[in-house]
Amino acid sequence: SSEKVEQILGAPRNRDKYEHNDVAGVVTGLAWTSVGGDILFIESILSKGKGVLSITGNLGTVMKESATIAMKYIKSNAEEFGINQDILDKYNVHIHVPEGATPKDGPSAGITMLTSLVSTFTQRKVKNKLAMTGEITLRGKVLPVGGIKEKILAAKRADIKEIILCEDNKKDILEIK
Repeated sequence: SSEKVEQILGAPRNRDKYEHNDVAGVVTGLAWTSVGGDILFIESILSKGKGVLSITGNLGTVMKESATIAMKYIKSNAEEFGINQDILDKYNVHIHVPEGATPKDGPSAGITMLTSLVSTFTQRKVKNKLAMTGEITLRGKVLPVGGIKEKILAAKRADIKEIILCEDNKKDILEIK
């Protein structure tokens, strides 16, 4: 019975609950896990300082590298994004990926981190019901990632209507029935 299932496995978790991006710097990402796809939120915020980047949220080495790459790309292209160099020099930026008890790693949050940082620096909110996945390079190129089917299913469960990913991942989408 359903009561026995809950008794044995525990209460259901609402991991795919979408949160509205009510503030600049909050962006929805898509992740692959050993039990399927999931959504995650990347948050960033500014504080007065000297341009230092802090990263928290139980992140692995590759994910931390993605944050550093995103920050370096923004700094080298600040004018193109309409970001004042003084903001980069006089404010620290902190990136956080909530649910610190859950380890997270891999390059696919690169585009999400980049978007979160640009959103914070420009104070422009990211569109609601939008999620993304993709590795970012120092040149700003978005690279394809794995687990697309699982990530799309996670977006569907969260009622997300639009997804941004690398064009090279189109073949993965075509394989989904």
